Amino acid sequence: MKKLSYLAAALFLSHTAYGQADPAPLDSPSPNISMEILIGAFIATALMVLLASLAMLRAFKVIAQEMQHPSPLFENEKVEPLEYEEWQSRKSSKPGIWTKLLGLKPISEESELIMEHEFDGIAELDNPTPAWFMWLFYGTIVFAFSYMMYFHVFDYGKMQEEEYEIEMAEAKIEKEAYLAKAGNNIDENSVKEDLSEAVIISGKAVYTSNCVACHGDKGQGLVGPNLTDKFWLHGGTVNSVFKTIKYGVPEKGMIPWEKTLSQKQIADVSNYIISLKGSNPANPKAAQGAEEG
Repeated sequence: MKKLSYLAAALFLSHTAYGQADPAPLDSPSPNISMEILIGAFIATALMVLLASLAMLRAFKVIAQEMQHPSPLFENEKVEPLEYEEWQSRKSSKPGIWTKLLGLKPISEESELIMEHEFDGIAELDNPTPAWFMWLFYGTIVFAFSYMMYFHVFDYGKMQEEEYEIEMAEAKIEKEAYLAKAGNNIDENSVKEDLSEAVIISGKAVYTSNCVACHGDKGQGLVGPNLTDKFWLHGGTVNSVFKTIKYGVPEKGMIPWEKTLSQKQIADVSNYIISLKGSNPANPKAAQGAEEG
C-alpha cells in the first residue's frame, strides 16, 4: 500500500506539473477540455490497473507461503444429531419474542403457577400483567393528573375557547397588516377615483409638501401647468394623473416621484388633484394642453 500511495502521489504531481508547465496568458482561449478528460481517464485507468496488480501480487504471495509452510488443519467437533422428540422439547422450552415482550410464562410451567385457592374446580394462575404494561398504565394516570392540575386547577394552560379567541385576534392583526401592505400595491392601471374626506386630506398633505413650488398652493399653476381647469397636457383622469406623477415628465423638468412617494401617496395626491377641477383659484395660469370634460 505504501508503494501504491507513492505511485499515486507521483502520478498526481506529474499531472499537476504537466498542467502548469506552460501557463497560458490571461487573454488566451480556454484549454482543450477533451484533452483534460482524456488525461484524467488515463490516470484513473492506470490507478485501477495498479490496484488490481497489487491485489494479484498479494494473492500470489499468500499462495506461495501456504505451499511452502501449510497451516495446520483443525477438524470441527462432531455434533451428534438430536432425536425429533428431544429437538421438539428444546424448541418448545424456549420462549418466543412475543412471550418475552408480554412477560408471560410458558404453558409448560403452568402447573407451577397455580395458586392455592380454587372455587368449583376452577383455579387461578399466578401470571401477572407485564411490568412495561403496568408502567404505561401508571404513566397515563400521572399524565391525566398533571393535565388536570395544569389546565383546570392552576389555569396555566389555555383552553380551546381561549386558544380560539387568541388565534382570531392574531389573524385579525395579520389581516390588517396584509390589507395595509396591499393598499400600497397600486399602479396607473388599478388606481380608482376616490374623493372621500380621508383620501383628500392625505392627498392635500402630500401636495403641500411636494407640489406647491411648481403648481401653486391652490393648483393654479406656476412653473407647472394649471391643475384646476379642463385642459390637460398628459390626461386628466385619475389614471393619467397617477402615471404622470409616478414617471414624471423629465423633458419638462418634472421628476418621477415613484422613488420618493409610496404608491398610496401617489394615489391620494392624484385624487386630490382631481378634486381641484373647477375650483377657480385667483390668478390661474393660462390653459395648456387639450380640453377634457
